[in-house]
Amino acid sequence: MDKTLIVTNDFPPRPGGIQAFLHNMALRLDPEQVVVYASTWKRGAEGAAATAAFDAEQPFTVVRDRTTMLLPTPRVTRRAAELLRTHGCSSVWFGAAAPLGLMAPALRRAGARRLVATTHGHEAGWAQLPASRQLLRRIGEGTDTLTYLGEYTRSRIAAALTPAAAARMVQLPPGVDEKTFHPDSGGDRVRARLGLTDRPVVVCVSRLVPRKGQDTLILAMPAILAEVPDAVLLVVGGGPYAGELKKLAADTGVLDSVRFTGPVPWEELPAHYGAGDVFAMPCRTRRGGLDVEGLGIVYLEASATGLPVVAGDSGGAPDAVLDGETGWVVRGGSAEESAERIVALLGDAELRRRMGERGRAWVEEKWRWDLLAEKLRELL
Repeated sequence: MDKTLIVTNDFPPRPGGIQAFLHNMALRLDPEQVVVYASTWKRGAEGAAATAAFDAEQPFTVVRDRTTMLLPTPRVTRRAAELLRTHGCSSVWFGAAAPLGLMAPALRRAGARRLVATTHGHEAGWAQLPASRQLLRRIGEGTDTLTYLGEYTRSRIAAALTPAAAARMVQLPPGVDEKTFHPDSGGDRVRARLGLTDRPVVVCVSRLVPRKGQDTLILAMPAILAEVPDAVLLVVGGGPYAGELKKLAADTGVLDSVRFTGPVPWEELPAHYGAGDVFAMPCRTRRGGLDVEGLGIVYLEASATGLPVVAGDSGGAPDAVLDGETGWVVRGGSAEESAERIVALLGDAELRRRMGERGRAWVEEKWRWDLLAEKLRELL
């Protein structure tokens, strides 16, 4: 692989799915061949200390910009070009195509021979608006390859590109560390700590934002409790929607059957998946299609842990589920459908086992990080 400059806003310790995607990929590349140019996570002493500690642990070079949000401004573009030349990089990987991919022509002039830009869910939103659609078209022309998560995002992004750029698109979804997410990940300890040892547990691991559908699960709880009275909903994660979700649980009368963990350290996430009997996140599309689920790596992490999944139909989420085999896809926002599928799973241990085992096997066949990192090396 050519020495590569990774240009991204989405890098740990900033939390999130795209951040985990890029970090996992970077860790599987030759560290002598990788330089990361990333934004600063948080301003202030605490954020700076956390970022410095994280960067010091990485096997590759990490260079932080002074801003918390990289944009393709002249200053940032000059800095990226300087890093490209200083470190002898000949390839560039934009961790998110929009908007940083707009720097591609300048970096090509600076000596980059190969430019790859990865798209996620937000680029599918860009493709729907006239102004951002034109910018996305420019990004497609300026790079050698745009990668996509799944068929949903590919079809929408390709419609904004020239035919030649659309033909160069390559699928590169995030992967799952099957050695980290597995059926014996420590779920029993989490259950015991939370006092859930003998209760059926529906777990949702995600940021707390409206698109993810934790509110749908709370609204489904009365119907679930009518059939499975001791069931509990375990909501794992933090985010701006937390207060509204807790109020909704109280207003719905199910607060005693909902546990909010708040933010959980990454190393504890596998055990929190394992604390569930069923994984559910009935995500939905919002803002007229501008706020969609790009893929939903949480469904695959749950499958790797051996859980059946209930997914929403937003964006590319169905790409992460074999409907009827590893779980079910429901209409995002439908509390009735969510409750029906969850009750069916909680009431049938053999069905849960069969779907969980199929999900685990599917992750091992298709979604392992080492397989996907090899594809990225080829692209670079």
